Amino acid sequence: MESLKLKSLESLLNHPKTTHVTADVNTETIERRSFSPKKIKIFSTRYTCLKDAPEFRFTVNHEAQKVLPDIINNNIQFIVPGDGTSEAARKAFAGRRNIGVVFSGGPAPGGHNVIAGLFDEMKKYNPDSRLFGFLFGPDGLLESKYVEITNSLVDTYRNMGGFSMIKTGRTKIDSRQKMEAALKTCTELGIDALVVIGGDDSNTNAAFLAQYFKSRGIKVIGVPKTIDGDIQVKTDDGEVLCAISFGFHTAARAFSQNISNLTTDAGSDIKYWHICKVMGRVASHLTLECAFQTHANLSLIGEELADYTDLKRIEKAKEKGQIDYTAYGMTLRHLSRLICDTIVRRAAGGKNYGVIIIPEGLLDFINEIQVFIIKLNKIIADYNYIHDKNFHSSFPALTDKLEYFKRLARGMADKGQFPIWNLRDDDLFSQLPSFFQEGLLVERDTHGNFQFSQIKTEKIIMDMVKEYLNTLREQGKYKIGIERSLFKSMMEDSNLIPDRYAKAIFKNPDDSHLLIKESVISLKTLRQTLIQNELITQDEPLPEAIVSIYKKSEPKFKTQTHFYGYDGRGSDPTHFDCNYSYNLGIISFHLIANGATGQMAAVRNLEKKFDKWEPIGIPIARLMHLEERNGKMQLVIEKALVDENSNAFRVFKALREEWLAASNQDRYRRPGPVRFTGDSEEDRPITLMLNSI
Repeated sequence: MESLKLKSLESLLNHPKTTHVTADVNTETIERRSFSPKKIKIFSTRYTCLKDAPEFRFTVNHEAQKVLPDIINNNIQFIVPGDGTSEAARKAFAGRRNIGVVFSGGPAPGGHNVIAGLFDEMKKYNPDSRLFGFLFGPDGLLESKYVEITNSLVDTYRNMGGFSMIKTGRTKIDSRQKMEAALKTCTELGIDALVVIGGDDSNTNAAFLAQYFKSRGIKVIGVPKTIDGDIQVKTDDGEVLCAISFGFHTAARAFSQNISNLTTDAGSDIKYWHICKVMGRVASHLTLECAFQTHANLSLIGEELADYTDLKRIEKAKEKGQIDYTAYGMTLRHLSRLICDTIVRRAAGGKNYGVIIIPEGLLDFINEIQVFIIKLNKIIADYNYIHDKNFHSSFPALTDKLEYFKRLARGMADKGQFPIWNLRDDDLFSQLPSFFQEGLLVERDTHGNFQFSQIKTEKIIMDMVKEYLNTLREQGKYKIGIERSLFKSMMEDSNLIPDRYAKAIFKNPDDSHLLIKESVISLKTLRQTLIQNELITQDEPLPEAIVSIYKKSEPKFKTQTHFYGYDGRGSDPTHFDCNYSYNLGIISFHLIANGATGQMAAVRNLEKKFDKWEPIGIPIARLMHLEERNGKMQLVIEKALVDENSNAFRVFKALREEWLAASNQDRYRRPGPVRFTGDSEEDRPITLMLNSI
């Protein structure tokens, strides 16, 4: 009997249907791998050359000019047809090369296509050229760990998400010793050029490598990658040269599908507010795009909160002949009130549910939190410098850290060194929840940034919201509106006259959704109201229909929190990101073949239709400015924030009242899943389409 069972299981496992449905590779993957991205028209010509465009102006940072002298004078370079170039130039263009490629930082959908575009174009011109992928990010470059990228390896990962082909890492190449190690690896492999695929810090690395490698003839090209969308390049005259980094569109679409599913759930179950935190530590681009994709009821844009001005408080201060500096910038308290207003308004329309989107770095835009972060960063950096110790190692427990700050506030620690922290700071800080205090004091990341992903932003804000909603409930201001038709039918079913009771208990008896008066906050006050209006006597019980109506008006505030980040950055790329990243790989090769270094591969007119795309090289050194990192001023590429004057943001502001849908039908939008076939698949992010108008 046992042998028959084993034989039966063996037959089941070997059945064609079983092997088909349990295979690692499904039909969708096969289709993805076989898809051929579109190529910008110019790449159909045999050869190209570079055309400098000095008319595109950038303000040059003096520090960048000092430390990057060999690449600071690079211009914007357009890739143009080069079939008319000399025979010698064409021969050099198609020469045999060894090119290295490295992923740096977190994954972003489309990274594999950058490698595929680079590989295909390199082999097209010279089949003997070789491409080396450095493993585990910059560590592979420093430790000479690599794999030669072959056609079969590229074919396995074409149009697929992640950075799995060669993995990634976050090590910074920020010292002469590391530069030498990287140069040694490249020299031993005979590398002619290195392509660095990464975000703002990784492209900063690329600039320093380009400077360091220049005398050895090794070219370095950067490729803009980040799902946050905060690598955007504009000239001093406002000309957009790089509208967004690759991976942004896919991540936004992946997040939006999940958020859209929650809007459906919210409108079905009608009892939850879904709080959706999306990645975006410094900028709110993903939140803005997800707002357009889903029409969530409330989407908070950090940049707008940072610029908030409380005009009422300013006027009050003026009347007293004073200046209220706290009226500038959003506070946590005011933000919680803003969210409560949305919740209360929807509840009044009979909707005690909804969806809110917040950016991961929201707290960084809140005035009081920003002040704390600046002060804490300064204190920790100064402690490390003065004592030549690590602050977090010296004070491992939260209680140790808090005790140190108390001593600072009393002037008992490092006297004279820290006037920045006073008794008021210490008092305000001690009022914060312990998990929030701990979050503000976590070690900064490798780039010196505050790690907002480790802070439960949504918990901090929603705890304050719940507290204030309880106050509004006690004041009778937070109630669920009762549908007029429901009220009427319930009353008639109980042989009660609707109009008589409506005028007694509702403050808006003529509206579509009826709100019980603010003075009615319990069954006891409800009874008193009916007695006063002579609808019942002292001895009569409350009519059951009225009790039922009252209970339906009582709000129960329930939340579900969600974080969208790693799922989106690991998604398979959209058509847009497949085409975009593949062309970035091709552009990288053409910049290298034409002798460029210290340039970022980019596409101009990315916000327009594909036939308008133009391949260019952007001088990385000219994008750099000084910024404080780990208590020191360092050269980095400035992150692009949401432009409040852009078309996209102006449209968002104009439509958000409709999306709140307090008294009208919900306006939720269903973007659908990331598809790879079908005419309905969008070709660009919505924010880019709006900004192209």
